[in-house]
Amino acid sequence: MKKSHEEEHQVKAFGWAVRDPSGHLSPFNFSCRKKVGVECFVAACNTCDMCSQDLENYCANMIWTYGCTYHDRTTTYGGYSDFMMADERYIVCIPDNLPLDGGAPLSCAGIAVYSPLKYFVKIAKAFGIKVTVISTSSSKKGEAIDYLRSYSFLVSSNADQMQTAKGIMDGIIETVAIAHPLMPLVDLLKSHGTLVMVGAPDKPLELPVFPLLMGRKSVARSAVGGMKEMQEMLDFAAEHNITADVEVISMDYVNIAMERLAKGNVRYMFVIDVGNTLGDT
Repeated sequence: MKKSHEEEHQVKAFGWAVRDPSGHLSPFNFSCRKKVGVECFVAACNTCDMCSQDLENYCANMIWTYGCTYHDRTTTYGGYSDFMMADERYIVCIPDNLPLDGGAPLSCAGIAVYSPLKYFVKIAKAFGIKVTVISTSSSKKGEAIDYLRSYSFLVSSNADQMQTAKGIMDGIIETVAIAHPLMPLVDLLKSHGTLVMVGAPDKPLELPVFPLLMGRKSVARSAVGGMKEMQEMLDFAAEHNITADVEVISMDYVNIAMERLAKGNVRYMFVIDVGNTLGDT
């Protein structure tokens, strides 16, 4: 039998790709032949309404890249794995100019912000939007304005600032992962504004309904994005030279990193270099 073009002209694999024992790409339909990545999930049913709309992240049978049971009953370990296997539908191309360390966090934190911006705010407006950073402390103001280039800064514990900012925001992306009051943020919204929560507090939050009624305001949730949107986000980041600010660490530094993380002593994410340190642990 005559070999296919892919079998006769195999391309060396770089990144997490399906590979045969020779270390070359096995014949499959995935068009990317350079750096590739596995995102927040490795599989879904591929047949439900959500999957048919490229919203695999909302599929009831979606399998996370970490802490879930795969089709073969094995546990997924995400970035802690020594190798990964995924259907080509759940693999993305990593643009050449997007570094792996600065690009990896975009697959979680990046898409968590990109997706609600697209869905809840018109695209043309979202990508030209004036950003206000809201924090509980004024200590981050210089960093937000000078380094992150935000338009303005608001201290949520400052009653005067919060009063002045009432009713001026089209939307708020809320990233807090602990229980906290929502009403001060809802008060900042214009009529028809939306508070989008991407954090995941472990305790129920109190949400009075009446203030929402009096401005047709909304509170919504958003969880990462589908594969089509994932690829779009990575391409957008590469085009505009957007990367995450990270500190690359080795596997044996993880416990110390967790202690620093609890103290807020990281700017802004740790990235574990598993590939170069796996053999040393």
